[in-house]
Amino acid sequence: MSDGGNRRPLKVRGTGSAQRTAAMLSRRDITPNQISVASVFFALGCAVCLFLLPELPGYFKFFIPILAAALIQCRLLCNLFDGMVAVEGGKTTASGELYNDIPDRVADPFILIAAGYAATAVAPDLAVIAGWLAGILAVFTAYIRTLCTSMGCPTNFRGPMAKQHRMAVMTFACVLSAFEWLIFSTTGYILFIALVIIILGCLLTIWRRIKFAYDYLEKK
Repeated sequence: MSDGGNRRPLKVRGTGSAQRTAAMLSRRDITPNQISVASVFFALGCAVCLFLLPELPGYFKFFIPILAAALIQCRLLCNLFDGMVAVEGGKTTASGELYNDIPDRVADPFILIAAGYAATAVAPDLAVIAGWLAGILAVFTAYIRTLCTSMGCPTNFRGPMAKQHRMAVMTFACVLSAFEWLIFSTTGYILFIALVIIILGCLLTIWRRIKFAYDYLEKK
């Protein structure tokens, strides 16, 4: 993790529990780069849960979506604490931005593409396309942010479908999918709706970030 000059604004970073946890991690032989890489494994675990969901028997269809939601939150906690350990813990590295950014570009598609395969009960081909499209657009939103920053624009984390928003939608969708199975004895519809929301939100986010950069650059 680098010096965090372009950090995503997060209110939770200022809470006492987050600061205590970051301090505990900083005192141990754990680097922020290791935490960043761990986020990919949590995302991969979530993806495996979602890939398996359509074929699972019985009450596994209740517990596995809950586990997937928990793994998404673990991924987000890694995204929180890698920066805090780096900056507040004084463990920044020159190559830290690589570890800070690349794992996110891998983790988002893992989760979103897997959600498409988990929603195949709705419409197999359409659900898979939605998952891949959501994954591609998630990466593209970050690409636009990085490109604009490289051109001299202020770092722009605006939504409505930035990373934390995408993962919030997916977390709620996974939890609701568990109850979808209990009530309707099926899963997939809520995940499909979540993917559509993410796709539309990403398109709006991309447009807003491009417009912000265009207006800023033209006024310079």
